[in-house]
Amino acid sequence: MSLLPILLHPDPRLKKQCVPVPSVDADTRRLAESMIETMYDAPGVGLAAPQVASDARIFVMDCTDSETDNNPLVLINPEITWVSEELNTYSEGCLSLPDLFEDVERPKQVRMSFLDIDGKHHEELFDDLWATCAQHELDHLNGVLFIDHLSRMKRSMMTKKMVKFKKELALT
Repeated sequence: MSLLPILLHPDPRLKKQCVPVPSVDADTRRLAESMIETMYDAPGVGLAAPQVASDARIFVMDCTDSETDNNPLVLINPEITWVSEELNTYSEGCLSLPDLFEDVERPKQVRMSFLDIDGKHHEELFDDLWATCAQHELDHLNGVLFIDHLSRMKRSMMTKKMVKFKKELALT
């Protein structure tokens, strides 16, 4: 497979709603495998299709602690079917906003329905970091970034930092 370029905020493609994948075919599998490779290379624990300039409703994640025991999941057309009332707060970051982190509060557990890379239907309960990651990546598919969960002032500050960062990148 191949590494894919990751879009950086602000980019209008990160704010678009993704479209459902009509069927899991060879192109879908190739995209998922390239996304997994890109996520590990970045390195990150999750990556959504819009971050690599695709409008497909697909994301990948792997929140395992060990680099040797990878357990990547591919979630195609994911939907949340249940959320817990109990909340967790994690310091979230994003590959589209490198080196920027902020606390975000989300449900501690979520149940998601999705297709896997073979087109098989699954319903899985995610907890703690896995639940946060799944919600963060699903947000991407709906055109929402983690900074959209922050105050307007924090969001504005982070966006200004990213504009400056992108200008600096363009100069190098």
